[in-house]
Amino acid sequence: MISHLRGTLLEKHPNQVTIDVHGVGYEVTIPVSAYSSLPEQGAVVRLHIYMHVREDILALFGFLTKEDKALFEKLIGVSGIGPKLAITALSGLTSEDLRAAIRSGAVEQLVRIPGVGKKTAERMVLELRDKVGPASHAEAAAAGASKGLFSSIEEDVISALMNFGASRAAAEAAVTKARSASESNEFDDLFRRALKLVR
Repeated sequence: MISHLRGTLLEKHPNQVTIDVHGVGYEVTIPVSAYSSLPEQGAVVRLHIYMHVREDILALFGFLTKEDKALFEKLIGVSGIGPKLAITALSGLTSEDLRAAIRSGAVEQLVRIPGVGKKTAERMVLELRDKVGPASHAEAAAAGASKGLFSSIEEDVISALMNFGASRAAAEAAVTKARSASESNEFDDLFRRALKLVR
């Protein structure tokens, strides 16, 4: 099983590279997002490899980081997502944006990826939300800073709005407006008011 390749970069295209390892050329599919970080042709390149084997095909998929490879492996574990669609997903969004979209339940962002329909996007969120790892330091800091501004009920409303496709920023803005206009701070009342404001 091939899990890593180090060799000379013979050819590079936005979604594919050929690497010469001791005289053997390996054709590797990569996310488009990795292309700009590749060295020039003729330089040494290192890629983390996922080897996909079926009866009729043996394909190599390459990633610049272990984290990108791990995310790819999680994606292909979702029903209805094969290696090609997983690579497309990693090409359409940066891995950090993809993780953030899955964590926040941003289905409307995921369906913009070619080949990802609403049901597939919902399965990605359902199956991977707790598996894509914690937020980056920047995300965690932003979330931590904003959490101090909202009560636990308001945080629940923000979370519910994000499940309906709102971004964190839009959900926070809607809750801020809703609580100033609301006589009640109960979840149901606050959620109804905020939902009207976020659309």
